[in-house]
Amino acid sequence: MHDTTMDLFAMQPGPAAPDVLSVSEFSRRLRGILEGTFPLVSVRGEISNLRSQASGHLYFTLKDPGSQLSAVLFRGDAQHIRCVPRDGMQVVATGAIGAYEPRGTYQLIVRQMEDHGLGRLQKAFEHLRQKLAAEGLFARARKRALPLVPLHIAIISSPSGAALQDFLRILHRRDWRGHVLLIPVRVQGETAASEITTALTLAQTLTPCPDVLVLARGGGSLEDLWPFNEEKIVRAICASPIPIISAVGHEIDFTLADFAADVRAETPSAAAELISSSRLACTERLARVAATFTREIHHRAEILSHRLGLLQAELARHEPRRRLESLWLRLDDLRSRLDMHAPRERLRLMHQQIEHLRNRLGKNITHWNQRATDRLASLHSRLFALGTEPTLRRGFAIVRDDAKKLVASANAIVPQKSFSIQFADGSAQVTSYTTQTVPQNK
Repeated sequence: MHDTTMDLFAMQPGPAAPDVLSVSEFSRRLRGILEGTFPLVSVRGEISNLRSQASGHLYFTLKDPGSQLSAVLFRGDAQHIRCVPRDGMQVVATGAIGAYEPRGTYQLIVRQMEDHGLGRLQKAFEHLRQKLAAEGLFARARKRALPLVPLHIAIISSPSGAALQDFLRILHRRDWRGHVLLIPVRVQGETAASEITTALTLAQTLTPCPDVLVLARGGGSLEDLWPFNEEKIVRAICASPIPIISAVGHEIDFTLADFAADVRAETPSAAAELISSSRLACTERLARVAATFTREIHHRAEILSHRLGLLQAELARHEPRRRLESLWLRLDDLRSRLDMHAPRERLRLMHQQIEHLRNRLGKNITHWNQRATDRLASLHSRLFALGTEPTLRRGFAIVRDDAKKLVASANAIVPQKSFSIQFADGSAQVTSYTTQTVPQNK
């Protein structure tokens, strides 16, 4: 770079004055040199003065004890990095050097970024994991099964952490019946690994001896969980004669304690479910067996009761008294049938029939007499209505000649002839002087 810089400021030979560059030309030449010299560079430093724009771009400064460098992380690149930038974070930023001509500044245009501290811990994690795995400390063959129904639990955790409360709450909710002993330790910081190792040793001296040990801690970063990656904790777990459940962090968190433990639980709550699930399964199985046993007893009792009923019926059917009672019933039936066919009975029945017919005959005679009387009365009424007196009352009259013969035609009325006219209230003698016959309208 030194030679290139010298070329930039080279002066014309001889007494001639050097070229005078404008600020823009100088900035453009400087930008070309920087971008050509540093097309890709990785810089380690601490993030400070982090600023997030509405566009999604991040502007910050990378610094160390001796200097600082402006940097920008554009939104498109920020979406692909795995760490979340924050002030104070030690990172390794990879990108290109770019110059911003309007201000005459240069900055690092970051394309990739990773947590320098996380990378260091991750490398240490992988190195120790491979070392301990080669010794067989993580082998499945050395892991022990948990007791079917553990009754004495020792939990190694922080007494003020949420992990302990979650663990106890799940046990209470699932109605777990047993004893839980807390061995309080720090689960983060420089002394945490030593305290946890001591607690693992102390648990072996407890009376009664715990059926299961639980290492419990909530989630956190790799740095927060690092005590559970210490080699002495892994070896203490493998040396413990008590089965151990590792319930450290969340589902996505893995520690070397998880690999060494007999069982890994995703969370402290999951560890409580694992411990109580065997009891629940046994309780449910016992309930099913009891229900099956009860049904079988009832079924057998019903079968025996049915058989007893059949035997009692068979015994009753062959009992002498029952046979005698049956014969009595048969005798009564035959006696009744004999009585029905006896002459006296038949004569009695015939008398009943005769009496019945006599009653019917009397009713029929009375009925027909009444009908004849009613009909005669009707005919009498009709005949009376056609008689002379009712007719005269209706305004009619009877005309007779002097020979007392009925005059039935108007042509019979001739002058100078006497007639007798009979009315309802009497009769009158009339003599016709003139006649005029009026034809009857039809």
